[in-house]
Amino acid sequence: MTTIPDRISFLPVPTETEVPEGVAKLWKKAQINLGFVPNVFKAQALNGEQFQAWWSYFNLLLNKEGHLSGQERELVAVVVSSINACLYCAVSHGAALRLAGMDAAKADAVAVNWRQAPLTPREAVLCRYAEQLTRDPASLTQADLEPLRTAGLGDHQIMELVQVIGMFNLTNRVSSALGFVPNAEYYAAGR
Repeated sequence: MTTIPDRISFLPVPTETEVPEGVAKLWKKAQINLGFVPNVFKAQALNGEQFQAWWSYFNLLLNKEGHLSGQERELVAVVVSSINACLYCAVSHGAALRLAGMDAAKADAVAVNWRQAPLTPREAVLCRYAEQLTRDPASLTQADLEPLRTAGLGDHQIMELVQVIGMFNLTNRVSSALGFVPNAEYYAAGR
């Protein structure tokens, strides 16, 4: 039987008494709302102010009303995280994608290879763009926005799409570089 490692980061993780008040409040809110504190909250709190700044932007992009649907934002998060082989984000946002209403089998296929998932044409366009921006950002030109527009995305949706892709490329690198381990709760969520 495989077990999750005891550590959640390659670096030390602060205790609740060692973090700024805003971080401690966020941990308590997560415990109430989710039933656990995400390991990414604990691990990134080593630098409390930077964590709070990251969380503010992340929360705005992923958890607030946006220009894309919540499921579309989570879809892109999973695609980027899969391409980057980020264990923490692929698992945690795979759970979020299922909780946002995507069928578990489809969400699992997205996490492994989005091209083999039974996606709608719009979902496939989002995934294709997320992959291109993640793998080869220098190759993008204005012409690469046309498939997005054809799929019905307007300027605000395109901007949000790019921001979500960028956020996950950043977060994947932090999570992977420091060995963040997903909470056990994510594996069963939405199944």
